Amino acid sequence: MRSEPADAPRRLAAEAIGTAMLLTAVVGSGIMADRLSGGNEALALLANTIATAAALVALILTFGPISGGHFNPVVSLTDASQGGLRWRDVPGYVVAQLTGAVIGVWVAHAMFGEPLFMVSLHARSGPAQLLSEFVATFGLLSVIWGCSRRRSGDVPFAVAAYIAAAYWFTASTSFANPAVTIARALTDTFAGIRPADVPGFILAQLLGAAAATVLFRWLVPSLPRSTDHVVSSQSELSVS
Repeated sequence: MRSEPADAPRRLAAEAIGTAMLLTAVVGSGIMADRLSGGNEALALLANTIATAAALVALILTFGPISGGHFNPVVSLTDASQGGLRWRDVPGYVVAQLTGAVIGVWVAHAMFGEPLFMVSLHARSGPAQLLSEFVATFGLLSVIWGCSRRRSGDVPFAVAAYIAAAYWFTASTSFANPAVTIARALTDTFAGIRPADVPGFILAQLLGAAAATVLFRWLVPSLPRSTDHVVSSQSELSVS
């Protein structure tokens, strides 16, 4: 018997929980790495990178069959632009992702005994940072578009591998996600970003995602007919 996609509440819950767990991994591993690295920032970043990439694989594999495993507003927006997600579902996805991201930061703070509510003082500004976010998001969407149409089962691993690499080859350490960017403005820890720097990051991310989508729409003209969802198919979940 063919399985059916999950209904809206289940998909939104999957996006919220998945994004929350992703931010808990990003911020929590950043706090742990900072505490244990003895001031060695390279070692702290390496630990943060490994934890984030590992969490991404696990979370996309876990929640992808339910919601598509986006955890990222630009992924949802570009997916809708190519017919993979209905436009009327996009606001719910974005709200779920933003809500989950903020909750994930608070959970990380609580686990490590940090104040629940913070505002970051970590400056991430300037043309180099903005270019980095453009490149990071362009690369992320390129990986997703390229792999999801040809090697869909490898998408979780490809996304995690790219993010792990981009942590190191971009000056911004590859946020590549507006929900992550906003939530990380609420933590004055290793992973933080000043609220004043958030709008520039988000604009660069939107431009990078749009550029990759346009490019792959040209490179692979049959994109909308090749798969139903940009990250992971939702058709694997049976609904009783």
